[in-house]
Amino acid sequence: MDKNELIDEEKIEKIISELTLKEKVAMCHGNGLFRTEGVKRLNIPPIKMSDGPMGVRAEFPDDSWMPIGNSDDYVTYLPCNTALASTWNVNLAHEAGRVLGNEARGRGKDIILGPGINIVRSPLCGRNFEYMSEDPYLISKLAVPFIKGVQENNDVAACVKHFAVNNQETERLKIEVEVDERTLKELYLPAFEAAVKEGNTYSIMTAYNKLFGYYCSHNEYLIKEILEDEWGFDGVVVSDWGAIHDTVEAAIAGMDIEMNVTYNFDEYFFAKPLIKAVEEGKISEEVINDKIRRILRLMYKINIFSDDRKSGRYNLPKHREKTLDIARESIVLLKNENNVLPLKDSKIKTLAVIGENANTMHSNGGGSAEIKALYEVTPLLGIKTRLGGQTEVKYAKGYSADKSEKEKLIEEAVELAKISDAVVIIGGLKHTAEDMELENNALTVSKDKEIKRYVDSEGYDKTDMDLPYNQDELINRVLEVNKNAVVVMLSGAPVKMTEWIDNAATVVQTWYNGMEGGTALAEILFGDVNPSGKLPVTFPRELEDSPAHKIGEFPGGEKVKYTEGIFVGYRYFSTYDVKPLFCFGHGLSYTNFKYEDLKISVNEEVADVDISAVFKLTNTGHIDGAETVQVYVKDAEASVERPKIELKGFDKVYLKAGEIKEIEIKLDKKALAFYSVEDKKWTVERGTFEIFVGSSSEDIRLNGEINLESSYKFK
Repeated sequence: MDKNELIDEEKIEKIISELTLKEKVAMCHGNGLFRTEGVKRLNIPPIKMSDGPMGVRAEFPDDSWMPIGNSDDYVTYLPCNTALASTWNVNLAHEAGRVLGNEARGRGKDIILGPGINIVRSPLCGRNFEYMSEDPYLISKLAVPFIKGVQENNDVAACVKHFAVNNQETERLKIEVEVDERTLKELYLPAFEAAVKEGNTYSIMTAYNKLFGYYCSHNEYLIKEILEDEWGFDGVVVSDWGAIHDTVEAAIAGMDIEMNVTYNFDEYFFAKPLIKAVEEGKISEEVINDKIRRILRLMYKINIFSDDRKSGRYNLPKHREKTLDIARESIVLLKNENNVLPLKDSKIKTLAVIGENANTMHSNGGGSAEIKALYEVTPLLGIKTRLGGQTEVKYAKGYSADKSEKEKLIEEAVELAKISDAVVIIGGLKHTAEDMELENNALTVSKDKEIKRYVDSEGYDKTDMDLPYNQDELINRVLEVNKNAVVVMLSGAPVKMTEWIDNAATVVQTWYNGMEGGTALAEILFGDVNPSGKLPVTFPRELEDSPAHKIGEFPGGEKVKYTEGIFVGYRYFSTYDVKPLFCFGHGLSYTNFKYEDLKISVNEEVADVDISAVFKLTNTGHIDGAETVQVYVKDAEASVERPKIELKGFDKVYLKAGEIKEIEIKLDKKALAFYSVEDKKWTVERGTFEIFVGSSSEDIRLNGEINLESSYKFK
């Protein structure tokens, strides 16, 4: 039964009638860094929140950002959202949500602040690792099961963030985004719409930035017109911490709960100033009542008043198993010339593991995404555990923030590579860097000199895509003495690889991959698991190839102009024939897959256009594996400018060696539509549409076309 059916609206109205204005307002703002105030007189508890979605954050006092530090808040550390998206596995997205929801409830939380579903617009955004993809369709298909997993059977609410067009950290507290309506509707809002209409998320967090002249937390167009009126959202709107700047504007716009980073809780905009605004007649008390109505509905949805409320569990063995499942399927084999991988441990007596990231834990960094993990298996630990003493594993740091050690570390790594049977280099980025200082959301070495930024973290963006600490030189010099050295990049976003990519036979992309990330990597490297990850973002050769930097702006000044419009990610690269380093949807396997016999049918004699693409998929190799088949659409006769291809369907298919399966991907009229600014409706024009089926956005194996006899307009 839908939990909305269990809500007693008459009882909610009765509670509202019994509350004083002061009590109502207390429920609308933080009275601790991660909680609101309750009303003891009426047995209404506070709402307790925690950051996510890589795990439930450490416990903080109400009035301090120094963690309490007890041993009771170690948790399961889940792979980051980019890793989850790289699985292209909707079932794993659901399982990730179930783990997070269960652990949040186990820690006594009511709302877990995630998932983050903003579009990856630029490789430089510091929070890309918290987001999923550059493609709204892929995000939607993974966010919905994730949200359902959090909320189903856990009595806890997801809080989808950051609404909306929050795509950078630079000047995030005041930057205004200039984006056209069509781009907003086609790229930046669909995942949020799916989160509301399909995922039934109980809460949403507004972003820091401005849109159309108003802060998102003050934005009636976003909150009232789109979220509530158009999408029918009846949940709670929570501000990002410190995202409200005016009491009346935010209250009237539809904001429900104000949270902040400061400890002066009574002085928040939704505290004493809100009471004053009502008393002075600037805000009707009915505006406050609507906020309480939504808050109480959420409380009923998560059974906060029930003696039978779920208790939840954290650090369960099955939770750790799920993190390993996700990590295994997230790792992307980018390049594997001469079949260097998988490594054969029976032939390797000495293995060199090179690179600081092999021996670095990442769970405790990244800003609000930091996790107090029960444990974290690093790549070095994962590899040594996997080999079990039969192979001698030696580690060389290879690179460091200490520039004076540069040559010494590289020489040690090169000498080790010379005498080893196999070499694995593990580089990339981190969440923290020893030689950088964070001051007022800007990395500085002094009051007036900004330095290069190169870590994946909330609060600031990277300066460029370059690998820090002379990693390019390290990799090239190691490859000179061992051409088959395996290069592993560990990061939350694309990094520049052009300095050495042509010299490397084998390249693997892994991510901030949870507590079992090192285990999963070792299993991939040694062939225990066949890689099946696919890139959820385009990896450009150069930063300047990215549309936000080529034809748009990043990070902008007081405003940032999204003049690239709908041409974000692969939509730009494919349409403008720009060759990426690795394309959207790319990912190799240790086996091969054959696509054949595509048959496409279309039926317009139904309420929704019914399109079916049926084809055969064969595992032609000698080992079992999984392939993510991808379906892209092109409007061949569009009256408006449209991308060359757009992802509109996918399926992750598991095949035993030699197995053949018939695959069917269904599309509807929304898969063919663009947003008409003139009509304020989604529009499908009659005519020819091309359907492409393939292994990536560039590796198209089959294609066909359909012809629509009619045009369609819908909201």
